[in-house]
Amino acid sequence: MKNKYDVLVIGGGPAGALAAKTAVDKGLSACIVEKRPAIGAPVRCAEGIGKEALQEFIDPNPRWISAEMTGAGIVAPDGFLMKLESNLAGNKVGYILDRKIFDRELVWRAAEAGADVAVKTRASSPIIENGYVIGAKVESCGNVMNVTADVVIAADGVESKFSRWCGIDTTVPVREIMSSVQYVLTDIDIDPHSTVFFLGNDVAPEGYLWIFPKGERSANVGIGISGKKSGEGHRAKDYLDRFVKKTFPQGKLIEHIAGGVSVCRPLDCTVGDGLIITGDAARVVDPLTGGGIYNSMYTGRLAAEVAVESIGSGEVSKKALMVYDRTWRASKMGKAIERNYHIKEYLIRLPDTKLNEIIHSVSKINLKEFTTMSLIKEIICINPKLMIELGALAASIR
Repeated sequence: MKNKYDVLVIGGGPAGALAAKTAVDKGLSACIVEKRPAIGAPVRCAEGIGKEALQEFIDPNPRWISAEMTGAGIVAPDGFLMKLESNLAGNKVGYILDRKIFDRELVWRAAEAGADVAVKTRASSPIIENGYVIGAKVESCGNVMNVTADVVIAADGVESKFSRWCGIDTTVPVREIMSSVQYVLTDIDIDPHSTVFFLGNDVAPEGYLWIFPKGERSANVGIGISGKKSGEGHRAKDYLDRFVKKTFPQGKLIEHIAGGVSVCRPLDCTVGDGLIITGDAARVVDPLTGGGIYNSMYTGRLAAEVAVESIGSGEVSKKALMVYDRTWRASKMGKAIERNYHIKEYLIRLPDTKLNEIIHSVSKINLKEFTTMSLIKEIICINPKLMIELGALAASIR
């Protein structure tokens, strides 16, 4: 690790990896600093991504694909299973990744392209000069050094400490933090090619529970509930334990992870003087599904592209970097985040009876596209009253 780079990336997840690789591919020097001792661990993700979304950035490789999905199921509060399978789904269905291997692959590619990588290296504070972020003080194995850069890209995840230290308000309301717990279970009976989501206030209040297969008899089994619903005796883990005991009593627990997922709107502004914020740190997780792999990769790549242009022009002010903020908000991803935020806010207020009604009413549809939005459109078509309840949002979806 040197003392000076064109781009310093804080965080070695998908956003950071794509940012660093893109920067060096375009002729800049870049360094990733990652506080954890190993890239990709611990996993804090259900590991699902759509095929088309993945292939926008990297060709799939069996080494880091745990399972290929051909369908999905949604279980209503009353236990009714709605199967979603489509012969026309094609490349709209997805993969369950092995994030430990996948994340390392992304960082390896950045390193092979020429980026420096420093693990077990923590950015302890930003270096700010005349209001500009010009680098970070980093600590590694007791050693402290200053690393400067023309642009710093914050890709440090949901905690987003670096952005906060730079003066960015990264606060997430408690009700918009999804308290999440996930187990990796093996020796369980599942459909190895179908994800399943469970809804209902008794199962996952203001959230959902999921089964994401990782092989013939293994799966990520996890839950996310609203932070405001969490408390002694009714934490996310309590709900998940009850579900696992009932559904997979003979299952063997081989991994246990916990964390928080922001399901709020993105930050009001994702740039500052000399600073670009990406991925979970920018709060660009899909607020409806909690998915963030694609969004992280997209914003990481875009951040580096904007950094390259700005550094080349000699102007890295907030004004110059705002093209990043404007571009992702105007993108398909940005519009989906805003739309899905409103849908999420509507759905979490529904009583179980209403959820049952909706799921039963769309149980026989065959989707032409296997996407969240195609499902929402079908729900609105079959339940015209939702047009009134969702108001202008429903019109925009159509």
